[in-house]
Order: sequence, then C-alpha cells, then structure tokens
Amino acid sequence: MVTKRIRPKKIYEEISDIIIEQVKKGELKPGDVLDSVDKMAKTYDVSRSTVREAISGLRAMGLVETRQGEGTYITSFDASSFSLPVSTALIMQKEDIKELTAVRRLLEIGTVSLAAESRTEEDIKRLEKSLTLMKDAEGKGLLGENADLQFHLDIAKATHNKMLMNLTSSVSDATLESMRETRRLILYSEEGMSKLYEEHLRIFQAIKDGDAKLAEKEMRDHLVSVENVLAEFLK
Repeated sequence: MVTKRIRPKKIYEEISDIIIEQVKKGELKPGDVLDSVDKMAKTYDVSRSTVREAISGLRAMGLVETRQGEGTYITSFDASSFSLPVSTALIMQKEDIKELTAVRRLLEIGTVSLAAESRTEEDIKRLEKSLTLMKDAEGKGLLGENADLQFHLDIAKATHNKMLMNLTSSVSDATLESMRETRRLILYSEEGMSKLYEEHLRIFQAIKDGDAKLAEKEMRDHLVSVENVLAEFLK
C-alpha cells in the first residue's frame, strides 16, 4: 500500500483554524474585532510573531482586515472570500516553488482570458499604471517585484469575478516570493529585465484589444519563461 507522509500542522495554522471555526459557528461575526496580538499570544501561549503569521494568512484569505490604529476585524465571509488554505497563502519554501508555477499556469491563463473579455476602461487605466510602475522600477528589487505582482492582481480585478480575485490574492505572498527569485536570477541581465517587461506589455495589449486567445498565449509564454528561469534556482 502506498502511504503519504502527513505534514504536521504548524502552530500558526492551528490558531488560524480556531478562528475560522469560530466564524463558522457564528461565535465571530463580520465587524467583530479580534483580541490584540499580545492578548492572543497569552491566550494561546505562543509568540507574538506566531499570532502575526496566523493573522497574515487569514488576511490573505479575505477573512479579516487590519485597520491601522484600530485592530483586526472579521470581514463579511461569503463566496467571494473563497481562497486557498492559510498555509498556501504564506510565502512558500524553495521546494514548493515548482508546485506554485503549476498553480499559476492553471489560475492565471484562465484569469487573463476572462479579463480580456470583461475589462473596462477603468481596468485598462489601472493596468497601464501598474505597467508604468514596473518599467520605472526595473532593477530596483522590491519595488519591481511589487509592481509585477500588482499587475497580475490587476488582471484578476479586470475579470470582475470576486471569487477569482480573492483566489488570486490568496497566493499573492507565494507569488511575490517566486517573482523575487526570478528577478534575482536575471538582475544583472539588462536583456532579461527588458524581456520580462516586454512580456507584460504584450499581455496588456492583448487584454486592451479584448483578444482572449492571444491573452492566453502571451500569459502562457510569460509563465513558461518564468519557469525556465526558476529551473536554475531549483537545481
């Protein structure tokens, strides 16, 4: 019989599961504020960093939102909050990058097709802004990675499908880590950075033209290019 190794849950995942269960049972409702990080750390007898990890995952799922100076609140939990589990919403380790690339192919190729069919003028302006930020941030590390990620998140917004938007958002931290490695590997290649921008520009143009098939092709080509760069990282 083939057996599969069961990965033990990390402490932050257990805390997240407790809060999710409280929401399901109605013990926590939209608008309710969670205890402070310090109080939760004492309640669960864990470190504050562990509590912050749990909250980060819940926020990526769309289950909570943090308001500066006010605290962390439970949001409305409905179909639009559907996302991947908490553990995949947090930054992935090196060995998980390969699986992430497969997830991105399945998710982003379909997303860009729908975006090309559903985009509005406002969506086009938003994508243009992200593209400009990406161009201006070439070779500037985190600024470039954030601009790159924002472009992909804006594509999801252009679908006007709340479930898809939140699903894309739920893997954003892991995607950012993947982008960081990609850009690190091509950082010293001017040709590589220029090629990365050109790939995004072609994706944008296909969306702007409303060409779903071409948008799919350009996104597929881009992701294959990224996978080829990451193959060096995975060796």
